[in-house]
Amino acid sequence: MSRTQPHYFGAGPALLPAEVLQQAASDLLNYKDSGLGLGEISHRSALAVNVVDSAKATIKQLLTVPDTYEIFFLQGGGTGEFSAVVYNLLASFALKTFKKGRADYLVTGSWSQKAAEEATRLGVDVNLAVDARKWSADGKSYGTIPDPTTWTLGSAADTAYVYYCDNETVHGVEFPYIPEVPEGVELVADMSSNILSREFDITKFGLVFAGAQKNIGMAGVTVCIIKKQLLGRLREDYLVDLGIPLAPLVLDFPTIVKNNSLYNTLPIFNVHIVYLTTQRLVDNGGLKVQKAISEAKAKKLYDALDAAPKGVYNCIVERASRSRMNVVFTIPGEGREKAFLDGAKERGMTGLQGHRSVGGIRVSNYNAVSERSIDMLVDWINTFAASAKTD
Repeated sequence: MSRTQPHYFGAGPALLPAEVLQQAASDLLNYKDSGLGLGEISHRSALAVNVVDSAKATIKQLLTVPDTYEIFFLQGGGTGEFSAVVYNLLASFALKTFKKGRADYLVTGSWSQKAAEEATRLGVDVNLAVDARKWSADGKSYGTIPDPTTWTLGSAADTAYVYYCDNETVHGVEFPYIPEVPEGVELVADMSSNILSREFDITKFGLVFAGAQKNIGMAGVTVCIIKKQLLGRLREDYLVDLGIPLAPLVLDFPTIVKNNSLYNTLPIFNVHIVYLTTQRLVDNGGLKVQKAISEAKAKKLYDALDAAPKGVYNCIVERASRSRMNVVFTIPGEGREKAFLDGAKERGMTGLQGHRSVGGIRVSNYNAVSERSIDMLVDWINTFAASAKTD
């Protein structure tokens, strides 16, 4: 079973390596000669537990996760985590302080905005420590990460956590650094679209989560890495008295960790895809190698866009905040973006439409996107720019 690897730049669900899909297809039919496929075995069988443990082990190896952290899997994607973060981080803070904490959100794009809105809906006292829209010309657009000296972070006495989205897939904004937060405040990061594209120090975080469908695997499973000390809890009646909402058990981190991610029926096939993808990264040299590849591919794209005649392409993100994973731009002129997309499709390149909320062009440069695909797209960017110059 094989296929020609497509030149696909979709933002998620995203491209997967062909060799991962080939192995997964075989395992979906008959896993380890068990006579059953991975979509059929019991999620509490020895085979399934081994899948979960293997995926955790490769993630631990790639990110050098210390034993003071737990790796586990949830369902519900990043959107489910918007709620899970509130339930669990407020409960952790209450164990330490016996009060309901507030939360700081660094809003630099639509996903961190949605997370902040969900926290507010659940009754959290949310402080927008950063609202990047205020730094735009129209006061409502995203495209920069404001200087940290302008952030209004709360103190450890009152702040349960600081939340941010490391890479905003819609607006093409990515943090080039780990935010500094007050000592004693937990840092929470949504890394759904850039995890495993570079190394980072997990010990700077209380919690990191990532929906799998971009750089890790298929939709349907979310990878979570949490500091173990955040898994302690007060009695539930105490939490209720403090006004802290109780987490549904399927989003309750201590429950999920205690059951090795198998409290309810975990999609084992999807976790297996995570294992195959992460093992491939290990075999290819780890995240130091992947970081260099990701940066080189992104540089080719931005260099081509910046070298085009003025007015052909509009890169709308400030240079220092440009994403390596999601390169976004617009093409001024009636019908020009459609012409670009049509020409790309004729050349075998798809998935380049911008998010429905903002339009434009979006190139998702995830790990599985090959350098050949990037080179083909760069060639089209140059060709299109040359034709626009002579129009």
